[in-house]
Amino acid sequence: MPELAPHARAATLFHPERAEPDHRSSSIGGPLLWPADEPWPTCSLPDENSADGTPANAMVPVVQIFRRDAPGAWWPADADLLQILWCPNEHWDPPLQQADISPVVEFRWRRAAEVTGQLLNPPAPSRYDEDSYLPRACTVTAEQVTDFPFRDELPAELHPRLEKLVHETGGDGHDVITRLAGWKLGGWPTWHLTQPTEIPCEDCGTAMTLLFTVASDNVTGVVVGRWGDLRIFTCPTDHRHAFQVDLH
Repeated sequence: MPELAPHARAATLFHPERAEPDHRSSSIGGPLLWPADEPWPTCSLPDENSADGTPANAMVPVVQIFRRDAPGAWWPADADLLQILWCPNEHWDPPLQQADISPVVEFRWRRAAEVTGQLLNPPAPSRYDEDSYLPRACTVTAEQVTDFPFRDELPAELHPRLEKLVHETGGDGHDVITRLAGWKLGGWPTWHLTQPTEIPCEDCGTAMTLLFTVASDNVTGVVVGRWGDLRIFTCPTDHRHAFQVDLH
């Protein structure tokens, strides 16, 4: 279906496997290559276990990805390492850029070569609400894929042919062509609960694009929402602009 080509986006799917990754491996729930002189992120926002957010709770590693394992246009020119952390508590009324009733997320772009003094024993969280917010340590196998948007984000004239193609190739009729699901860098977001929504950058108004998808699965033990996805969106014009998180 060549008409889909203009709507394609590159993405990398990460297939997790329980293991003991080291600081210099791409991983889910593994140790981070973190500078010894950089403060470890903490969360002081109110949550289910602390109405005033005290004491500050240490965040936990969610994912670490090296550029060598997932090359693509989503990388800033001066970065080759992406690290995502979250507070392992549910927050009912977080700042607007965070998702309600979910962990509070923070992430870092950095250059791995600049981490010369490494933090070997980061602080552990003093409280956490759900085991499903403490990812089990996994190595990842990266798969480069071509991703396409949800049908309703495509021009209406393509819908009949796409639906026919899905039924011909998907066996039970599920959409195996667009909305590739799982732990994913880049690509298009899944929209299995609501209609597609454009998220504007709060700094410049540009439509944000999907940076990373945290998926619910049995291997990592992560469950977000109702067995859904937590997605991080960023501004395509400037990675320094404020990011946005949603839960789906």
